[in-house]
Amino acid sequence: MKKYDVVVIGAGPAGYVCALRCAQLGMITACVDAWVGKDGKHALGGTCLNVGCIPSKAWLESSEHYYMLTRKLSAHGIRASEITLDVPAMAGRKDKVVKNLTDGIEFLFKKNKVTWLKGKASLLPDNQVHIHPVLEDDEEMTVAAKNIVIATGSVPRDIPNVQIDGELIVDSSGALDFQSVPSRLCVIGAGVIGLELGSVWKRLGSEVILLEAMDSFLAMADEQIAKEARKEFDRQGLDIRLGTRVMSAEADKDHVVVRYQDGEGDHTIDCEKLIVAVGRKPNVEALNASAVGLLLDERGYIHVDDYCMTNLPNMYAIGDAVRGPMLAHKGQEEGVMVAERLAGEESFVNFDSVPWVIYTMPEIAWVGKTEKQLKAAARKYNVGVFPLSASGRAKAMEETSGLVKVIADAKTDRILGVHMIAPSASELIAEAVVAMEFAACSEDLARIVHAHPSISEAVHEAALDVHGRGLHR
Repeated sequence: MKKYDVVVIGAGPAGYVCALRCAQLGMITACVDAWVGKDGKHALGGTCLNVGCIPSKAWLESSEHYYMLTRKLSAHGIRASEITLDVPAMAGRKDKVVKNLTDGIEFLFKKNKVTWLKGKASLLPDNQVHIHPVLEDDEEMTVAAKNIVIATGSVPRDIPNVQIDGELIVDSSGALDFQSVPSRLCVIGAGVIGLELGSVWKRLGSEVILLEAMDSFLAMADEQIAKEARKEFDRQGLDIRLGTRVMSAEADKDHVVVRYQDGEGDHTIDCEKLIVAVGRKPNVEALNASAVGLLLDERGYIHVDDYCMTNLPNMYAIGDAVRGPMLAHKGQEEGVMVAERLAGEESFVNFDSVPWVIYTMPEIAWVGKTEKQLKAAARKYNVGVFPLSASGRAKAMEETSGLVKVIADAKTDRILGVHMIAPSASELIAEAVVAMEFAACSEDLARIVHAHPSISEAVHEAALDVHGRGLHR
């Protein structure tokens, strides 16, 4: 039986990063993964690289270019005629981006001497892992490990009375493989995934209806940011319906009939395609957890402590399979932490400064606490806000929708949260993360020189506004 210092189960962002860091630190490392790509071959990268973060961003970029050309560039004096849309070409480009990155992980595995074990893993007693073949050429085997790291990720949640058929009714993965633009598209779920996918197909010409079960929009975001986002999405033509309960969805030849209820009664939507995007759940069913005594919490997540240790000796769990936000970068940092602690280092993750991003147009990003959370904790705070309508760079870009918001402790001035809806918010938020990691105050951000003209000046102005010192509004 082959023995390793570390066996990582799962090769998504959390798993492959953990495996690479373990190998860099001198541990004999293997990574088990069962993913099979569209070409029928094994592929590394998990959901994120194959059917999640990366392909969805490729679609978002392509659709944004089309939208800019057809709807926004005329304001800049640029006009084009006979514009054509080649959806299969967009899908093909997306596939090339994915292939390039998944091949890159395979290269990194070889470079760092990480053994790639192909198949589905289940846990056995005494820190052993059994690997079940997935493809005909896979080898069935059992390996032993001094340490096991579970990084099995998550899978889409389903809902009653809605059967995914992969053609007319799809999950978030299937929505990335459309070969034409649906005339009318319904999306169940107006969270991060639903908004991003809905935005893609709206820009390309679909009529998009999003059905959200919650009564509030983007409940995890700051209320002021969510309100601004809702106003912008309404302006873009996304039809977002809150407080809905989907009763059924039936596919018939070339259309889907969706029935739902809200406070006004029963309703029916006839659409060409239906996307089910109601969130994700931990992917733990194949692990054989109960047989080895691995503890799960009431929601099905693997129970871990602050350092990702499970209840079993020498066994760890990271990423979407454990508590906390289902974010690739959060899982990656957990993977690095576990690897470094296995090597005897004092590594940790500050979960209070993990950024969130929604890749709509404009983007939405935040880090730290919301006003609602601080009020619930009875913590006193000050707020500074700067609207992009007052930004010179935003005006030059014709992108004046949005704002930046800085929240600081009323007594110490330490930054507690930064929230924004703005172009390139996914990049802008990094400044706030760095500031919070160094325990900065709003005064620190206010005294940092920001380039003019730039969108980042909005962060500077919001920090100034915390103490009523804003200059450009």
